[in-house]
Amino acid sequence: MANTLSVIDMVTRECLRIAHEKLTFLGTIDRSYDDSFAQSGGKIGDTLRVRNPNQYTRRTGSRVMDVQDQAETTQNVTVATQDGVDMKFNSAELTLSIDELSRRYIEPAVSVLVAGIEGDVLSAVTKDVYNETGTHGTVVGASADISAITNARAKLNQGLAPKDGNRSVQFDSVTMGSIVNGTQALFHDGKQLAKAFREGFIGRNAMADFFENEKTLSHTMGTDHTTVDIDGAVAEGASSVTLAGGVLTVGTVFTVADVKAVHPETKASYSHDQQFVVTAITTASTVYAVSPSFVSTGAKQNIDHLPSLNDVVTVLGTASTAYQKNLMYHQDAFTFVTADLPIMDDSIRCVRRVQDGLAIRCWQGSDIRNDELLLRLDILYGWKTLRPEWACRITN
Repeated sequence: MANTLSVIDMVTRECLRIAHEKLTFLGTIDRSYDDSFAQSGGKIGDTLRVRNPNQYTRRTGSRVMDVQDQAETTQNVTVATQDGVDMKFNSAELTLSIDELSRRYIEPAVSVLVAGIEGDVLSAVTKDVYNETGTHGTVVGASADISAITNARAKLNQGLAPKDGNRSVQFDSVTMGSIVNGTQALFHDGKQLAKAFREGFIGRNAMADFFENEKTLSHTMGTDHTTVDIDGAVAEGASSVTLAGGVLTVGTVFTVADVKAVHPETKASYSHDQQFVVTAITTASTVYAVSPSFVSTGAKQNIDHLPSLNDVVTVLGTASTAYQKNLMYHQDAFTFVTADLPIMDDSIRCVRRVQDGLAIRCWQGSDIRNDELLLRLDILYGWKTLRPEWACRITN
């Protein structure tokens, strides 16, 4: 072949194009590319620090100034997961046109790679989200009821998620079909109706773009949800809680009786109880790490008061049951970060390209014994839930 490096460059660009088209979820969240990983002598390790928004309390009236410190905080995004897919070609196959090569080899390979990465990320970030709407055991859209969707929209609004057109929903196909079938008479936009009837798909509603995605989380509840209550003092700012009774799993949402959520800025109490999600099990069936933390005062206040001993805990869902967790979110609720993998010095057939925040490396080597060209595609990436209050799970 006259210019193998040129062919590998074309293959790499084609891989990026296909990956970009198939990023149903990752393409709708913050997708960052950090070139500090690519700077020789300027590596930053495998961790990025992302600043959280500053929060303040309001001074009322003209009294003496109440000066507040700049308590800036950060979150770490670890970029340490490397995935790839490996292929081999003979010399004749690499003489195919890029379109034919793409159809027969690149597209199925990249599809597997992207699906695996997106499924892992979507499941992980969904477990971080504590807002939840819907009726457990009832598919959204049944009997023309889309209140779970509009209630999710309200949850994002209450968390002050921007109303800038960058909201999306990921629905599995069964849920999307139920929504279309149950709400045909409720949608009056001509283009939406045509698409709903022809393709069984709704493009936009409730201030969000709708996407079908079979990789949404199926969450299995714990084995016991009966008679659960607070079994230890909850300190200000605590990110864990001791419960008596019940066996909960990571990703399970619960409320504490009469512990109300508050407006993020005015701190006025909402009418609904704050929802919490189990993020880790510290001591099985006893101590659980949760999100958000219990904060009842100050600029970061999120509840009207701290839970008390023996307060009743309500777990959302039936024990030992699996539920589909679809997801509504603002783009900036989550981030997906990719970084450059090194170009190997001893290889003249190693190419790295970046498109729309996605970095991929294509590396080719030869097997002279079998007249084969070995090809590996690699992505180095990480992800983080930055603002869980800007997302809401929609359960079936």
